[in-house]
Amino acid sequence: MLLQIHDELVFESPKPVAEDAMKLIVQRMESAMELDVPLVVEASASGNWFEGK
Repeated sequence: MLLQIHDELVFESPKPVAEDAMKLIVQRMESAMELDVPLVVEASASGNWFEGK
C-alpha cells in the first residue's frame, strides 16, 4: 500500500499480478468484519495515478 487518502487506498504491484492482487484486496476488505449491512468495495487499475482518476 502506497497511500491512504480520505476514503481511498492506493496500491502498487507488477502488471502481471495486478488483477489478482486487486481481487484479493477487494475480497479481504469486504470480509474484514461481520456487519449488518454489506461493505461494498470498488477497485480499479491504471498505469498511473492520473489515468486512474
